[in-house]
Amino acid sequence: MKIKIFACIFLLLVFKQSIALSENLDISVYTGTFDVIDKEGDDQTSMIGVEHRNTDLFRNTFLGKLAPVTGAFVTGKDSLYFYTGVEGQYSVGPMNISPSFTPGYYEKGSGKDLGSALEFKSEIKVGFDILKDSKLGYSYSHISNNDWGNKNPGTDNQQIIFSSKF
Repeated sequence: MKIKIFACIFLLLVFKQSIALSENLDISVYTGTFDVIDKEGDDQTSMIGVEHRNTDLFRNTFLGKLAPVTGAFVTGKDSLYFYTGVEGQYSVGPMNISPSFTPGYYEKGSGKDLGSALEFKSEIKVGFDILKDSKLGYSYSHISNNDWGNKNPGTDNQQIIFSSKF
């Protein structure tokens, strides 16, 4: 799993100029722990993911700066989550705070059964500008189906994030 993480970051840095699909493309790669507070200890596993933001679509609203966000992750137990939603962006000096809400499709693989294919992810990210157009950060998220599924165990996750604008 560690090799996959370093390969993703390496590819982002090496091909940064050649994969520019838009002048203001923001891509994040992340890794962390899925089901971090699993009391039984049987569903906790690693995760790796990618997220996309097109900064051309940022909008200033009465809630602050909002942008669409789309992404996916896979866990060490082959669970998949594809999501799209909205993310807020707030800056306090060099620190960036980004809450988000993203509904999505969840496939359990051999991992945790969350009770439904439709799941909702609420997340808070804290990042710091480390290089020009690059950030390093931490996020904590909760995924559940709001009791719309046949069960709703939910999961809490934590990730380390590297983000770069292209």
